[in-house]
Formats: sequence, structure tokens, C-alpha cells
Amino acid sequence: MFTVLIRTAILYLLVIITMRLMGKKQIGQLEPFELAITIMISELAALPMQDTRIPLIHGVIPILTLLLLQTIVSLLQLKSIKMRALINGTPSVLIKNGQLDIKELKSQKFNINDLMEELRIKGYYNIEDIEYAILETSGQISIISKTELDYATKKDMNVKCTQDTLPVTLIIDGKVIYENLKLIKQDMNWLKKNLNKNNINDINDVFIALLDSQGKFYYQKNK
Repeated sequence: MFTVLIRTAILYLLVIITMRLMGKKQIGQLEPFELAITIMISELAALPMQDTRIPLIHGVIPILTLLLLQTIVSLLQLKSIKMRALINGTPSVLIKNGQLDIKELKSQKFNINDLMEELRIKGYYNIEDIEYAILETSGQISIISKTELDYATKKDMNVKCTQDTLPVTLIIDGKVIYENLKLIKQDMNWLKKNLNKNNINDINDVFIALLDSQGKFYYQKNK
């Protein structure tokens, strides 16, 4: 039993490290070769976990080999456009000038119901409102709407505004994040002063406190 626990822990850590080295991508954004490697790594890790008769090294070496291959393929894609197209394929235009490209839809085996669902998810309900709909190599659909249907921006309307920034979390479940206080160049006195303004005397009563994208102090109590 102890042997199984140790083998599982080793393989788990190896898979986590391997996936981190492969880069940051969500499963839905993986390219075909990346998805294939991910599935193979999970299978290779599962076998030695389930069967203790299989030497652990028989799972470790293939996983490291796949990591090496993935690294080489990624470097080749960075260096060569042809390799990138060969391995990942190229984007496909499914809608152009408000018209479906039926031939391309059939070629990509993408049915109209799936396409309409994707359009609705992205907030588009009429095909004629779309200038281009592009099926990316990751399987995601990018949409360029017709310019005359775009929303007017604040810049278009000459509205003065300040740039939003990233929210900074200051307290989580009663614990102060001192690194973030330093990041915004403030101290505990400033934090306590803002809490006191909101009738909060004990930091432990705070579930979350942060500076939002507009620089405003936001908080929520535990109760």
C-alpha cells in the first residue's frame, strides 16, 4: 500500500511539472498535437499507478520523452511558418460578408446548429451582422462584426475617462495580504482607516477586501 502511495505521488508531481512546462492553456484552447500529448501523458501516468508490476521508470521515461517532443515541436513552430501550418493547420473562414461558406463548413465538418450556438454564446443572433467568423486552429471561433454595427466607444463620443487597472486583493477570509499592500504603496494604518470608515473594527470579520479596477475600496463581511 505504501509503495502505491509513493508511486502515485511521484507520478502526480511529474505530470503536474510536465503540464506546467508545456505552457499555460485551457483544455479548450489546446492545439491538436498538444491535446494528443496531454491524453497520452495521462494514460502513461495511470498505468504504473494501477499496476505495481510495471516498473515506475516505464512510466517516467515516456512522459519525459513526450515533454521533450512537445518542446521540440513548439520550437519548430516558432521558427517555421510551414511547420506551424503542417502541425496545427490554418484558420478557416466560415462566414464572409454576412454569407455562410457552405463548402468550408462541410470541409471542417461543422454543422450549422453548432455554428449558430457559438454565435449566440458570443452575443450574435443574425448571420448578416457578421463580417467574418473564423474557426481558429484551437477550435475556437473568432468573430469580426460589421463596422457600422459596432458599439460606440467613449473615445468616439469624446467622453473623458480614466483607465481601469487590475483589482488588488487586500484581505481574504480575515487574512491581510501584505505583499499587495506594498504593491499599492500603502500600510496597515491605511487599511484599518478604510475599514473603520465602514464600521469594521476587526479584520477577522472581513471575508474579502480589495481595491477595484477604479481604485475604490470594496469589502464584504463574513456574515
